[in-house]
Amino acid sequence: MNAVQSVDSVALLPAYLAAGTAVLVLLADLLVARARVTVAVAALGASATAVGAVLVGGGGERRTFCVEAGCSYVFGARAALVAVVVALLTLGVLGLSGPLLRTGTSPVGEYCFLLAASMTGGVVLGAAGDLITLIVALETLTLPLYVLVGLRRGSLASIDAAVTFFVVSVVATTLTLLGAALLYAATGALHVGRLGEAFAERPELLDLPLAATAVALLVLGLAFKVAAVPFHAWAPATYDGAPLPVAAYLSTVSKLGGVVALLAVLRQALPAEVTGPVLALLAVLTMTVGNLVALRQRRTVRLLAWSSVAQAGYILAPLGALAFAAGRTADARAVAYTAAVAYTIFFVVLELAAFAAVVALRPAGADGGTLDDLRGAARWRPWPAAALALALIGLAGLPPGLAGLFAKVTVVRSLLDGGAGWLALVVAVNAVFALAYYLKVTSSLWAAGPGAVAAASPVPGGAAPPAGRGWSVAAVLVAATAVALVIGVAPQLVLDLAAR
Repeated sequence: MNAVQSVDSVALLPAYLAAGTAVLVLLADLLVARARVTVAVAALGASATAVGAVLVGGGGERRTFCVEAGCSYVFGARAALVAVVVALLTLGVLGLSGPLLRTGTSPVGEYCFLLAASMTGGVVLGAAGDLITLIVALETLTLPLYVLVGLRRGSLASIDAAVTFFVVSVVATTLTLLGAALLYAATGALHVGRLGEAFAERPELLDLPLAATAVALLVLGLAFKVAAVPFHAWAPATYDGAPLPVAAYLSTVSKLGGVVALLAVLRQALPAEVTGPVLALLAVLTMTVGNLVALRQRRTVRLLAWSSVAQAGYILAPLGALAFAAGRTADARAVAYTAAVAYTIFFVVLELAAFAAVVALRPAGADGGTLDDLRGAARWRPWPAAALALALIGLAGLPPGLAGLFAKVTVVRSLLDGGAGWLALVVAVNAVFALAYYLKVTSSLWAAGPGAVAAASPVPGGAAPPAGRGWSVAAVLVAATAVALVIGVAPQLVLDLAAR
């Protein structure tokens, strides 16, 4: 490979489509100034991004921005999978945002532009080949979310959530950048492949305080993005203060971005014998604290937030197994990374289904409310209540939510294959703890009792609330997601793509 940097525009096509969507949304809002047209442009752009990612990723791995040290942008099957999931999640959140945007509490043009800009960061993140591209893509995904969280007019809770999210994210970004800078100082490399080679060729680097500090800072900075304990405190407050569709986006796309970034540096750049013990400890703390605190929650979104914290622990668990002797073989490492990617995909689909059902069950523009507001909900809206129940059962890892069951089996199998049986036991025990609150909420949807329907209904007298114009969009999304869960979201297909 020569020293002249090469550029492959075909590899960049999904990123072009995502960025073009953001520009077209601004033009549509400026020139047409009709909310439906603006949302339609954003939806078409997200769909085109997903199609473009499939076409480019299906043609084999493509590399661009390459120099002698390596390539900064590598678009293959795994990058295509990430791009498709990000685009489809963006499309789903747009569908959920209809009732919110019709209330006028959030400006349509700015809202759709920020979603498209964040989607662009997610698309680029999956293909990042060096630390600079990775961090810039991660921040491109995250920066619009600061504004989206606080974009609801007249809501102090929304502003508080935005400020909390901004302050914590700035700290996380600072740690990540400092870790990347120190890694460059210690190794002279920024491309993830070259970093891995540097540590393999010179194991003595790990004995240097500079390199060890760099690895720790980089991993801890990315742990903030995943909301791993003890870097999780921002998630419940931010999710609960944000508009419901934005909370759905935070708990899915933002979490996916953090996991993808963490996997990128762990898979190729950082030595498993150093990062593995840290990740194993983070996994145990994250799943245990998340599940125990979720047991005491009374607000719907906070429960989902703490649940997502616990789910992050399950995602980190296979990566912690890499510290053990059996986990350092090539096959076991591949199984661990595949399990983490597959579990993340299944989690974000189930989480979006849960938020979609909550949006359908709540009045337009309202927050998630309390768990008592959902008590008896199946009596007046059986289909979205059933979808919420299916999503919660899937997150718990029980049938008929086959996606969640398959995901947990995949994680436990990877831990056993990696020689981390004790960690598999911790995952199993935490899964039992999680059943308590998942099944409690699920059963309350059908609970009978005095005033159950009246407590859940925003209409005086306990009548079923009006569906509203936003109901059809939310219902279609919830129904489609529920069907996908029943068939298991094509689990073997996702696993195959994650392994490539």
